[in-house]
Amino acid sequence: MIDVYTWPTPNGHKVHIMLEEVGLKYAIHPIAIGKGEQFQDFFLKLNPNHRIPAIVDREGPEGKPLTLFESGAILYYLAEKTGSELLPKAPALKYHTMQWLMFQMGGVGPMYGQANHFRAYAVDEHNYSVERYTKEAGRLLSVLNTRLGESEYLAGDIYTIADIATWPWQRNMEKRGHSLSDFPNVKRWFDQIAERPAVPRGIEVLADKARPANAGMSAEERKWMFGDEQYKAHQRA
Repeated sequence: MIDVYTWPTPNGHKVHIMLEEVGLKYAIHPIAIGKGEQFQDFFLKLNPNHRIPAIVDREGPEGKPLTLFESGAILYYLAEKTGSELLPKAPALKYHTMQWLMFQMGGVGPMYGQANHFRAYAVDEHNYSVERYTKEAGRLLSVLNTRLGESEYLAGDIYTIADIATWPWQRNMEKRGHSLSDFPNVKRWFDQIAERPAVPRGIEVLADKARPANAGMSAEERKWMFGDEQYKAHQRA
């Protein structure tokens, strides 16, 4: 059994989809990030970086519990645990998978996230930041579009953890100031993956708790997600 501490965000969706793809049994433990639950002592012991998702595999290596945070590391672990071809065995394909996984972790996630923040949640006008991160999101989309014009999936001709990591971040693209229709190869890939049975099942996890795409943010949510509470939490640790 895998205990999953999560919330319906792109990084949470990665792990939900992965678990559905590999067919492992899992138990969901919601961590309401807008209420500050990521700063509770029990969760900081799972992830000192106070970000979802985190997992505990009750039957980890040598039959002992294993705790992991960072969504990319979790995908890698679950693929290895199950022997899934979502992490290919062929060396070249495996390293191409890791290359595009790192591209998502180091580029797509952080830069899309900044575009989301400054376009939708910043309280003051930040025209420079909005322009910078909107353009960077577009640049990354162009990189993906070029790659997916020469390959069916990111790593090659098979679906891998690189696709699982990247796909959820392409949802609600208008929040980053772009449309998938302007990137036809990304849209083809996005629509193809959306038809996999595991994907809607993964997206459905905690869907009733997701903030509507155009909803604003309350003062309470802003305090916990963008205020000083995260720094105070580490000062207490």
